[in-house]
Amino acid sequence: MSDDLPYLELADHHLDLREAVRAIAANKIAPYAADVDANSRFPTEAYDALVASGFHAAHVPEAYGGEGADALATCIIIEEIARVCASSSLIPAVNKLGSLPLILAGSESLNQRYLPPLAAGTSTFSYALSEREAGSDTASMKTRAVLDGDNWVLSGQKSWISNAGISDYYTVLAVTDPDGRRGSNISAFVVEKSDEGFTISAPEKKLGIKGSPTCELNFDAVYLPGDRIIGDPGTGLQLALRTLDHTRITIAAQAIGIAQGALDHALAYVQERQQFGKHIADFQGIQFMLADMAMKLEAARQLVYVAAAKSERDAGDLSFFGAAAKCFASDTAMEITVDAVQLLGGAGYTQDFPLERMMRDAKITQIYEGTNQIQRVVMARQLLGKR
Repeated sequence: MSDDLPYLELADHHLDLREAVRAIAANKIAPYAADVDANSRFPTEAYDALVASGFHAAHVPEAYGGEGADALATCIIIEEIARVCASSSLIPAVNKLGSLPLILAGSESLNQRYLPPLAAGTSTFSYALSEREAGSDTASMKTRAVLDGDNWVLSGQKSWISNAGISDYYTVLAVTDPDGRRGSNISAFVVEKSDEGFTISAPEKKLGIKGSPTCELNFDAVYLPGDRIIGDPGTGLQLALRTLDHTRITIAAQAIGIAQGALDHALAYVQERQQFGKHIADFQGIQFMLADMAMKLEAARQLVYVAAAKSERDAGDLSFFGAAAKCFASDTAMEITVDAVQLLGGAGYTQDFPLERMMRDAKITQIYEGTNQIQRVVMARQLLGKR
């Protein structure tokens, strides 16, 4: 199925990028990560540092003032930030998710209006697909956009929207032809935070990623100019799914970043902690746990990087590899963070160490941008389709 090498060696510019992001993460993001989690607050220190370095939305093409970072570079950025703070890693991840529909299908005038401020760091983007009763079954959404002359009137609600309230712009999916064929009757629009009739509910109280607000969006007859539509009417769901093929790889990158951070802390602890007269790292049982953690993490990382390479060239088997990378990396992150807490024993269960936060943060990577059950459905359909 793959025409990529089984092991992807990073180019020098990707290695240099990793070093640069790692330094920013260590010096300007990690010191605030515990406070961000404890107070459920948006990581403004991380946002400012990422904007200053151009890493907040590096995927935006150079034509619109961005860095033009490739898919692998974006994954490296997210991975290195997530290594110290998963909430902060959602700044570049959500910006890409929210704006990629424009990059893929937006008109030139729409892109010229919304992408330069995103690239400059003066605005942010979120993505609104899910509803209370339309999560995995996105085609059953109830939000409607009714044509009024050359313009649209949007009504309904969206749930589980990352960085809602922080973002100025939202890509919103809505049914535009209620009598049309299911899946081909949905369109995508840009909604601005200041649009009359658009309100945002209070943030959800969550298990993890507490620094990234998750809210419901409410649309009460929101008037949208006709040029706010992304692509042609009726192509929204196809665009949404195509977007997710590319962006679920960024969640995979977030997962391996969280897992790497957990492994780093576990390695440091077991080489310092002593029991029965020696460091616990000297016990073979501990060594086997560490070996398994590192082995699975490296396997996940290589799958993520190969998927990123396929995303960059929009390969025909991207759907399979994107789903596989997200599913395997997030399952691996959950396993590694649980094992890391175990290696620290009682200390791992306390907030004196970041492992319990990393374990809580890892859980969401198995859920958002398509649950891992749905990822397995995507992979199976790809396999059966090829047959």
